[in-house]
Amino acid sequence: MPPRAKTASITKPVAAAFAQRLTWAELDPAYLRQLITLAREEDLAGAGLARPVTPGDVTTSALVGDAMASADFVARQPLTICGLPLLPLIFESFGPKCKVKPAPGRRDGQVVAKGDVLATVTGPAATLLTAERTALNFFQKLSGVATQTTRHVAALGKSATKLLDIRKTTPGFRMLEKYAVACGGGWNHRLGLFDRVLIKDNHLAAAHATAGERLAAAVRQARARHPKLLIECEVDELAQIPPVLEAGVDVVLLDNFTPAMLSEAVALIGKRACTEASGGVTIESLPELGRLGLDFISSGALVHHASWADIGLDWR
Repeated sequence: MPPRAKTASITKPVAAAFAQRLTWAELDPAYLRQLITLAREEDLAGAGLARPVTPGDVTTSALVGDAMASADFVARQPLTICGLPLLPLIFESFGPKCKVKPAPGRRDGQVVAKGDVLATVTGPAATLLTAERTALNFFQKLSGVATQTTRHVAALGKSATKLLDIRKTTPGFRMLEKYAVACGGGWNHRLGLFDRVLIKDNHLAAAHATAGERLAAAVRQARARHPKLLIECEVDELAQIPPVLEAGVDVVLLDNFTPAMLSEAVALIGKRACTEASGGVTIESLPELGRLGLDFISSGALVHHASWADIGLDWR
């Protein structure tokens, strides 16, 4: 994004570029298959162990023959679905003859009731049994993040403030977890360290640029180095806001501000930059925060406080 006039109202175009929602089509199939393969090998070959093991599903191979079977994925609780398109890839990894069919009308992002059938899988009984836990691990985890996000979005009510995730994600699972946040009605903050300049307090401390002209210079330096990227700067006190605005920052990250301080900061920033509140955000505090006129609120709790959704695989 090129430099802009300091007096221009830039919040709408910046806000549109700042928050995104990952779609299934944007996820790399190779990345998905790599995760599935690792999960499969954990079960079948003890991936991660330093000693050799007997490979395969020893229980199923001892008891189950070549019969075909069908089973339903069933919601054991109200939840937001996430992971339906992943199920065929998982069963395909365990055997080529399994077919997964979503229940009529079911899709990722849909809120369902306890007892609702989500999808049906049909194939060799042995393959279904071997793949069952891997499929449920992915499906329950992602639906849990989506469900947690849906609850938090509901707490914001009709506020125009958008709820963002952050980079506190399970290592290796970030894109799937961010996709789950999007399915739950939330929005995605930066995907990694590569797609946005986010100057945090430790960056400023390391550069000895926590206030005044040094702080403004740090923002200008980031703009000069990455003119096409959005520039966000974290502040933890009101006195830091004027220098970053003067330097032309796109987004001001207001870290651990009280509601009263947030109101003052929103008024001070006006339309010169977008505002994001972060730090100590809870589902209980969201209704009040949503009334302050913030552009964004970010929370790690969407992912790291999410419980797995309760989904069962019921044999037909």
